[in-house]
Amino acid sequence: MSCYNGKYTDELIANAKYIGTPGKGILAADESTGTIGKRFESIHVENVEENRRALRELLFTTPNALQYLSGVILFEETLYQKTASGKPFVDVMKEGGVLPGIKVDKGTVELPGTNGETTTQGLDGLAQRCQEYYKAGARFAKWRAVLKIGENEPSQLAINENANGLARYAIICQQNGLVPIVEPEILVDGSHSIDKCADVTERVLAACYKALNDNHVLLEGTLLKPNMVTPGSEAAKASPEIIAAYTVRALQRTMPAAVPAVVFLSGGQSEEQATVNLNAMNKLETKRPWTLTFSYGRALQQSTLKAWGGKPENVEKAQAAFLARAKANSEATLGKYTGDAALDGAMESLHVKDYKY
Repeated sequence: MSCYNGKYTDELIANAKYIGTPGKGILAADESTGTIGKRFESIHVENVEENRRALRELLFTTPNALQYLSGVILFEETLYQKTASGKPFVDVMKEGGVLPGIKVDKGTVELPGTNGETTTQGLDGLAQRCQEYYKAGARFAKWRAVLKIGENEPSQLAINENANGLARYAIICQQNGLVPIVEPEILVDGSHSIDKCADVTERVLAACYKALNDNHVLLEGTLLKPNMVTPGSEAAKASPEIIAAYTVRALQRTMPAAVPAVVFLSGGQSEEQATVNLNAMNKLETKRPWTLTFSYGRALQQSTLKAWGGKPENVEKAQAAFLARAKANSEATLGKYTGDAALDGAMESLHVKDYKY
């Protein structure tokens, strides 16, 4: 297959491989202003820029935490923010060996002709935005496509539309120096079985890689951010070992070995569930040509947010909570997590039905 081969080729390959370094993962701190407002509401903190900046500074400056991260996904506002002492967040990350990333999609809209299925906006003007983000220090990007499982969903129309959107986004990013994270999230909402989720996940991933190939995307310079294969939120739970086996099998059947890493989304799992399931995958004795790591938002931040509560005097306690979760997930990428971060708050479900950014 002919694929992107331009001035950024070597850089894209190196950065994608680096993000997938075993023992490291991604902090998704790309919540939109509206989404972070909902999080702040839960801890009675006003949604103003200074509070958003303060939370991100708390995360990015946690002592010893950046060693467990290879990348941080930022919202556009955050890409240009600085610490209270005036140091750009991008510089804080680079000095800590962490690549800055950027969310580039413009959210979902309903896909006409479907039963409430969606497509993702943001291709218009994307090349120019990528050029600006690259100049500002970003080296990878994220675009979230959303699919749902229902009686007749996802439709083939929704699968194809979202796969093609992800592929167009990916090649535009690569042409402008950003490693694209391909994120086809299949929502956990519903009462479906794990077998149904596996079937849909395999169909969706197969369509995505067909579209990526058709659009001449350099697979070595991409990352995949999928859901784990689990039963629906209203179905009986499955063990981490079952989830691990089903998820890795779905990847083996659909995902080319050329892609360096899988950076799983947490999909509303509790902090501890997300860590334990990732750990179980990395303990499986089977073929894994890619690194299996994490790109967690809520599953890295919930305990931290609660400990902080918007109060300066709680920063140290909140940073301790963040460090614990970052370390736990680092260990999970190596299959070495022993459960020592399973504190009370870490077991709380983070599921939000029909989750939107």
